[in-house]
Amino acid sequence: MTEISASTIKELREMTGAGMMDCKKALTETKGNMEEAIDWLRKKGLAAAAKKSGRVAAEGLIAVLTKDNAGVMIELNAETDFVARNEHFQKLTKDTVLGAQKYIELEHMAKDLVTVELGSDDLNTAVMPSGLTLPEEIAKHIGTIGESIKFRRAVHLKVKNGVVASYVHSAVAPGLGKIGVLVALESEGDKAKLEALGKQIAMHVAAAKPEALSVAEVDPAKLARERTVLKEQAIASGKAPEIAEKMVEGRVRKYYEEVVLLEQIFVLDNKTKISAVIEGVAKEIGKPVKLAAFAHYKLGEGIEKQESDFAAEVKAAAGA
Repeated sequence: MTEISASTIKELREMTGAGMMDCKKALTETKGNMEEAIDWLRKKGLAAAAKKSGRVAAEGLIAVLTKDNAGVMIELNAETDFVARNEHFQKLTKDTVLGAQKYIELEHMAKDLVTVELGSDDLNTAVMPSGLTLPEEIAKHIGTIGESIKFRRAVHLKVKNGVVASYVHSAVAPGLGKIGVLVALESEGDKAKLEALGKQIAMHVAAAKPEALSVAEVDPAKLARERTVLKEQAIASGKAPEIAEKMVEGRVRKYYEEVVLLEQIFVLDNKTKISAVIEGVAKEIGKPVKLAAFAHYKLGEGIEKQESDFAAEVKAAAGA
């Protein structure tokens, strides 16, 4: 067996940008031949993947996949909006949501969970339709596409009885777009009517961007800050503390209407609360309907994008 030195591995890493273990494996497979090792990494899509993966990726796609009483949504990021229109990236995104669905169902099928949320490192062992793991599949596509690609997050909604509906805004292909929403409705009522209701609520969520499902789920810290600000505003306007307190309670109700899904006014008719819309459908189908959960993803939300001076880059490349 050919002995591979640490300096040789380091040299190959510097030449290709691939990971240390990938470089060691490439050199082992090629008996220490540097050129063959580079070709081995390129064929595997690993060459330069590490260097590219360090760049900021805030574009890409949201993907949703629903079936009956369950749904999965993922965010896969790339560096440029152009890549989102690339058929290879779109296929990778579809494969990722399929792999996420299979992984989550296997890991959580025995657990009584309505919502399962996963972060960037939680699907490292998920197997894609190709048979590769998610990191391996992404590394391969980095080599093909030439941009940093990162899996960011996934969410899985499931109800015992009912439906999980979805909506994708700014869609570039079925189930792929810039904004994605999942809505879980628990009911033993007519599935078609539940699906229609769920789709409408999902469209509302995309437009209204609620922060919580119910009043009870509002972030206590945010609510406390809101109360403090509202009270100080009332006192600053000259109101007595006891009057200010009453004013705060009225404004807090208004705050709930802004951030709580069940308290929001339905954007499709601009007059009915979401809770009342659900009650109306429940009466129509003759079965109780519960909005069990929702999830909303906006592409790149919260990712700090790097500002670049394109003209300066061109001058630098030209040696000016």
